[in-house]
Amino acid sequence: MRQNIDPLRMGSRLAKNWWTVALRGIFAIIFGLIALFWPEITLTALVLVFGAFVLISGVLLAIAAFKDGLNHAHSWLLLLEGAIGIAIGVLAFVWPGITALVLLYLIAAWAIVTGVLEIIAAIQIRKEIENEWLLAIAGIASVLFGVLLLIWPVAGALAILWIIAAYAIIFGILLLILAFRLRTWGSNGVSAHRR
Repeated sequence: MRQNIDPLRMGSRLAKNWWTVALRGIFAIIFGLIALFWPEITLTALVLVFGAFVLISGVLLAIAAFKDGLNHAHSWLLLLEGAIGIAIGVLAFVWPGITALVLLYLIAAWAIVTGVLEIIAAIQIRKEIENEWLLAIAGIASVLFGVLLLIWPVAGALAILWIIAAYAIIFGILLLILAFRLRTWGSNGVSAHRR
């Protein structure tokens, strides 16, 4: 049985959980700044910082999904994205001695899956909230970043670190902008839409 998707409800649920989007953006920026300004970071430390970033991001997505009651396709997408983040974060902590190549593949896989799910979410809510393109752009940036890592996994370590840092900072900024626009939309967009 096909589930009907109500974009207004989906948009208002996303707006209600704007703070989880903002926290994900903040943690992405922190991760990016650590990677950028600590170039002598050891691989193990980078794995642990990445693991913490992905784990926290996954937990925030799962919280948003469960607050939503798992009654709609969008909340299941949030839960799926959160579960993937939690699994990769736990894997990073369980296996901190991971090789650089495996770490890059983990980051690439996470970025691609996260990007695809964010693009799907943006498409689902495109008619109900303004600036859903920020979510789509964040998703596209994630997919492109993941593909770049898969194409050039053996590029110089410093170049890869800068790419990871730049991606995380840009991704975080886009999420923060989206979060504050969602907050504004949630405050006055739903009532304006119903008029």
